[in-house]
Amino acid sequence: MSTPPDPRYRITVVCLGNICRSPIGESVLRERIEQAGLADLVVVDSAGTGDWHVGHDADPRARQALADHGYRLAHAARQIDASWFEGIDLVLAMDAANYADLTTLAGTSASAVDLRMMRSFDPELAHLSEPDANLDVPDPYHGADEDFVEVLRMLERAADGLLAEMPARLNR
Repeated sequence: MSTPPDPRYRITVVCLGNICRSPIGESVLRERIEQAGLADLVVVDSAGTGDWHVGHDADPRARQALADHGYRLAHAARQIDASWFEGIDLVLAMDAANYADLTTLAGTSASAVDLRMMRSFDPELAHLSEPDANLDVPDPYHGADEDFVEVLRMLERAADGLLAEMPARLNR
């Protein structure tokens, strides 16, 4: 007997290694969803396109930026593959390279998925067409602590924009 599909709207945030940007995006978006009272209707998770960090916790600087700003995160890095698309409603890419990788991966799946760049939901950037490089969330991995905070701020603006669209998305 097969398990019935999850009726909740499912969002997966994706970056390269799933230890910096996507865990931050997952945490911020999950918090926004909970604050809006939508946690029973929307599931948020994250993954990477690469396998280098599978099973690892988020980067300590990402965890610190989140903790300093009141966010929670329990995390183990994962790698997305084509089979994931069957259960995802919305995939949020962190940059144009991730977007291209995800487009290719989605092309090998029989499931249709809504693929967007996360910053396309930032109201100030909504005029840009995806995958415009100006929508990229810069990878802070080789940067300083303040780069992680800047990524957090970018993702907060995008999460707020996406949250404004959630009622329409949930009435699919």
